[in-house]
Amino acid sequence: MHVLVSGAGIAGSALAALLLARGHRVTVVESAPRPRPGGQAVDVRGPALEVMDRLGLGEPMRAARTVMRGMSVVAPDGTELTRTTETTLTGGPLGSPDVEILRDDLAALLVDAAAGTEWCFGDRVAAIGADGVRLAGGRTLEPDVVVGADGLRSAVGRLAGLVGDGCLRPLGSHLAVYTMPNVFGLDRWQTFCRFPDGMAGLYTARENREVRVNLGFEGEAEYDHRDVAAQKQLIADAFAGRGWWVPRMLEGLADASDFYLAPMTQVVAPRWSTGRTVLLGDAAWCTTPLSGQGTTLALVGAYLLAHELDVRPVGEAFAAYEDRMRPVAEADQRLALENSARVARMMDGAADVVAGSDEHWSATSAATALALP
Repeated sequence: MHVLVSGAGIAGSALAALLLARGHRVTVVESAPRPRPGGQAVDVRGPALEVMDRLGLGEPMRAARTVMRGMSVVAPDGTELTRTTETTLTGGPLGSPDVEILRDDLAALLVDAAAGTEWCFGDRVAAIGADGVRLAGGRTLEPDVVVGADGLRSAVGRLAGLVGDGCLRPLGSHLAVYTMPNVFGLDRWQTFCRFPDGMAGLYTARENREVRVNLGFEGEAEYDHRDVAAQKQLIADAFAGRGWWVPRMLEGLADASDFYLAPMTQVVAPRWSTGRTVLLGDAAWCTTPLSGQGTTLALVGAYLLAHELDVRPVGEAFAAYEDRMRPVAEADQRLALENSARVARMMDGAADVVAGSDEHWSATSAATALALP
């Protein structure tokens, strides 16, 4: 079977590796000129750990995991509101079996595992028709299956009529992430500052040489997702004049080559497949980072789709995959809404929220504890 995957992110690369291991031919089309750098620290939980183990990537993934001592929350004037060495805001309780890893490190492992894939970087799917799939670069392919793993603004989903503007559920906030040198003297630490209309945070990476900056704000904002310069200016304007370490964080904005800004928006597609086309990952069910489960869902969804395509006819495979994944994805979308209030309370220094982190993350991990076939 020849499978065309649009999107070389976590979901698309994982699917490519899983399909190749089953003997299928895979072509991955990615609009970026190379694998995308940067991104947040992401979490691999529950059955997603088993997916990585089955791919033979469990050991290198655990070797590349982030190493944190804890986290703190401060007020805009720098006053520390709370500190803990039991949990972190991004990864949950320290010492759990879950793995927090930088997104680009995880993506690199999956791309390497999918080495037999035909990679088409700097191209995109332009049309899907009965006579084949046309790429913007001019090629026409005739795959048996087309997978849209191309994120929140899925071009494949729109071309196939599976998603449109009415399928987007904005949560009213936006998050920018980028890398800069660790000029803050942090040692394996996360620290966050809450403002009335947003937050600023950073955490160390690459053995303390770098930090990943997080700048989030609430409210409506219009921006072209392809115009990075305009997005950077939007963030600079939104955070101008803020206290704490924000001025130093903004000094790293201009040189950030991995800058990424996205709205916290969920995808509520009524169906995930039509004909030979199917959606995977954020393209189908984006839960937003507030769920803490996006990467786990991407890996588990990729595994289930690969398995079903291997054992059933295409239409039946799509239906079986959606039957297994949709209830979990919808549960984690609801979890994101709950976590929004929870994270706000943690950022305000609520001691009971910090103390309950172990119980909270254990419960949410159980929500995605699907038994893998």
